[in-house]
Amino acid sequence: MSTLPGVEVITFDSHGDTCEADYLTARSTALTSAAGRPCVVMAHGFGTTRDSGLMPFAERFAAAGCDVLLFDYRGFGGSSGTPRQDVDHWRHREDYHAAVAAARARPDVDPARVAVWGTSYSGGHVIVVAAEDPTIAAVISQGAAVDGLKALTGRGKVRDPAAAEVPKAAGKGAAIGRAVLADLARAALRRPPRTIAFLGDAGSGAMISGPGAEQFEAMVGPGFRNEMCARGIARIGFNRPVRRARDVGCPTLLVIAEYDEIAPSTAVHEVARRIGPSAEVVSYDCAHFAIYEGDVFADSVARQVAFLGRVLAIKE
Repeated sequence: MSTLPGVEVITFDSHGDTCEADYLTARSTALTSAAGRPCVVMAHGFGTTRDSGLMPFAERFAAAGCDVLLFDYRGFGGSSGTPRQDVDHWRHREDYHAAVAAARARPDVDPARVAVWGTSYSGGHVIVVAAEDPTIAAVISQGAAVDGLKALTGRGKVRDPAAAEVPKAAGKGAAIGRAVLADLARAALRRPPRTIAFLGDAGSGAMISGPGAEQFEAMVGPGFRNEMCARGIARIGFNRPVRRARDVGCPTLLVIAEYDEIAPSTAVHEVARRIGPSAEVVSYDCAHFAIYEGDVFADSVARQVAFLGRVLAIKE
């Protein structure tokens, strides 16, 4: 059971494996109707777990009147599934759909008012999930990775003019490339995966290194393991939620870190353009990890709560 008061640990099935989730029951009746309460389904981004910086968002949504289902993907945290620590956006989206089904099956949830929330890599997942499921009531996507090709090439990134130049580590790309090739070979031979560090110091060869890694390391919970299957990097270029944006018909709030050094912000603006009038944009002149803390977090989460209160309001 969860050690957090008012949080229940639940499980649900996803393609034969068991996903574990924290479930928060709404702490206000402001959005409760005869059909039940709305529910926000949440998961983390690239290579991490539900206990890493997301509970402050979930608690505010619960205080505003929404149930919250915050889950770990298969192969991560408390969920079953192998290989462990394998970042696969296709599988992650399957898990989101399974989590939405689990939320709708709960007796006190209004199945017509289930929203999906994502951040970083999962900020892209929720765009695709909503495109595939037109009954999703609303989307919140923050710091979203919506175009893997741009992320890999660096195209579309906007550099903070006030930030110091971060030198690139010599040989890092080649070392990661060798690890990816080795792991793809191991996958083909059904051998245990070759892993690399997810977070590390500058020059360490980790997936995320330098100041960003230091910021994120301060947020991670006990379920996080600092490793990932190298094969996951080979999939990044195929992860392009921007291509499904025109299929999203529900109200969508896009929280954009304009100086995002990981997920190009220009691609998120393109998502907003393709979604059209149902998309709202909240923009901050900050880097990727700043959206989780301080004044940016406080302002952003207040806007997210207001958005949910408006789009999930009880219809007369």
